[in-house]
Amino acid sequence: MGGDTALVLGGGGLTGIGWEAGILYGLAEAGVNLFDADLVVGTSAGSVVGAQLASGLLTPRELYERQTGDASGERAARLGPGLLARYAGAMLRAKDAQAYGARLGAMALAAETEPEEVRREVLAGRLVSREWPDGPGLPELLVTAVDAVTGEFRAFGRDSGATLLEAVGASCAVPGVWPPVTIGGRRWIDGGMRSGTNADLATGYRRVVILAPMPGGAGVLASARSLADGLRAGGSSVLLVSPSREARRAFGRNVLDPARRRPAAEAGLAQAVTLAAEAAALWG
Repeated sequence: MGGDTALVLGGGGLTGIGWEAGILYGLAEAGVNLFDADLVVGTSAGSVVGAQLASGLLTPRELYERQTGDASGERAARLGPGLLARYAGAMLRAKDAQAYGARLGAMALAAETEPEEVRREVLAGRLVSREWPDGPGLPELLVTAVDAVTGEFRAFGRDSGATLLEAVGASCAVPGVWPPVTIGGRRWIDGGMRSGTNADLATGYRRVVILAPMPGGAGVLASARSLADGLRAGGSSVLLVSPSREARRAFGRNVLDPARRRPAAEAGLAQAVTLAAEAAALWG
């Protein structure tokens, strides 16, 4: 894989969706339009933003306004202390990212959640199109997920056999919170269980911007910074963006709370002002 420009959109719940939309709109207002990327990589929250962006049906402003409007169609959820402790326990026992994904997949398959079809309709409401981007001027879109049984990592694209809604649903299937998604007879969970950004999928691209609402790594999971350093070592120019202190405060304590979506978007819009010059120098 290789090309000119890649935009990597990481996971981070509903607040991550809002923050990324704010960053993208703010940069566009400053003359840096990341919507014209050749490749868009979306993980979890980033898959929702990426699918909307790559559709070609929204302007940066419209993408932003979808995050600052009515959030009544969203369901509140929470990554409670008990669930986080189970994540940490799986991390301690996993020898690598695939083994970690398989452990979380087993947990996800056993969890009592709302039905898959109910969750699908919520996700459908976040998208402006259920079709993979395919046309002049539209970027290639890759959406990440992890096999719930084997822990295998997969980047779904236009020719993968998955529908866009299936791929986004799988990428957003937080283990223990939302149900795994069925694609081709296999069950899939959140792509963030391999990496918060999966930025290595942009290997070979000359200029890369990474928006990482949750940039940290732990144990077998690579941090956004380490993946950015790997891209730089391969010859890419990289801008890694993580939330400012004000944005983290706007996120609150629960990234899955729909009420925090608008404050996160507004914080992203404000943060974009501080990034404009650096982003313009890289993106051109």
